[in-house]
Amino acid sequence: MKFGTFYEHQLPRPWKPGQELKLFQDALDQVELADRLGIDHMWEVEHHFLEEYAHSSAPEIFLAACSQRTKQIRLGHGIVLLPSGYNHPARVAERIATLDLVSNGRVEFGTGESSAEAELGGFGIARADKREMWRESLEAICRMFVEEPFQGYEGKYFKMPVRNVVPKPVQKPHPPLWVACSRRETIHLAAQLGIGALTFAFISPEEAKQWVDDYYTTLERECEPIGYAINANIAIVTGFMCDRNEEQARQMGQEGVRFFGYALGHHYAFGRHEPGKTSIWENYKRNPITLPMDAVSGCIGTPDQIRTRLRDFETAGVDQVVFISQAGNNKHEDICSSLDLFAREVMPEFKERQPKRAKEKAARVEPIIEQAMKRKRAPKVPASAGPTIIQAGMLP
Repeated sequence: MKFGTFYEHQLPRPWKPGQELKLFQDALDQVELADRLGIDHMWEVEHHFLEEYAHSSAPEIFLAACSQRTKQIRLGHGIVLLPSGYNHPARVAERIATLDLVSNGRVEFGTGESSAEAELGGFGIARADKREMWRESLEAICRMFVEEPFQGYEGKYFKMPVRNVVPKPVQKPHPPLWVACSRRETIHLAAQLGIGALTFAFISPEEAKQWVDDYYTTLERECEPIGYAINANIAIVTGFMCDRNEEQARQMGQEGVRFFGYALGHHYAFGRHEPGKTSIWENYKRNPITLPMDAVSGCIGTPDQIRTRLRDFETAGVDQVVFISQAGNNKHEDICSSLDLFAREVMPEFKERQPKRAKEKAARVEPIIEQAMKRKRAPKVPASAGPTIIQAGMLP
């Protein structure tokens, strides 16, 4: 089982001068530390206008900075918003390929739609259309990675003529594909399309086992890949803080996870938000929510407690556990000390088992993937596609 770290760049109010600068510089230091410690992945969200909850609106820039401060860690978009109102598909393909080049082939391409009204309304995206828009964009982007030239696309929400989209990614045929999942129906969709499931639901190992079983059963029976390679993996996100003293670990980490859940609910479910004025942190302090114990405890505790929890996820068949510790007002120093302690006292036994587990999994899923790739249909190329000559415009 592999491990990752996760970044929303949360910044609760009240804001002081220089706080965003410190937030981003601390995060870069944390990613650099995770790389030195041997942690496998880091994931960076894309969100817009979600004050306090996520100040990560340009993840490609942060990830590019990370690429130059690290050597081994995989750089994950967790996720790129794909409806074309957020990002034109060709621009996404160009950015992903460029990041793959500057990182020497370390990109994980996570995708999604968002359901926050602040984002959807801000970009004029109809909620009823966002899933189909995501799917159209992802299909086109995968073709842009491999076609020379891209043969064009004519969909309901996105149209583009023949163009050669450059550069191309280092990883062939393209970086691993993921989709954000918060419900079991999206896990099912991920398996149908041959995409890794990046699950943002705080679930127990017992629930994870059900999600894992559903994913691999669907992969075997129904998968028709949207990309040109299948990424058969499930990653789960959980709260994290590690200290030899259990009470200290909880003091360091639990409020951050609680605020994470509250701010998520504020923007996605129950909140009334006045841009630039509403203080989610003050509302949270007045009305703290009670999260299920699995959400609050997660991987917050002593090395032995976290080890036991992770063994349960490993037994459930989870491929990667992604740690949220940059949440609420959690301190940079606590995040770093937790990562260091975890890497020294917990991670080694999982690293030791990883090669054997990877070999066993490959033997199990390779025939499934082979059969699934045979189901992939030829792309729908516009009737107008063919040799294209572009007449250059006249200089003034």
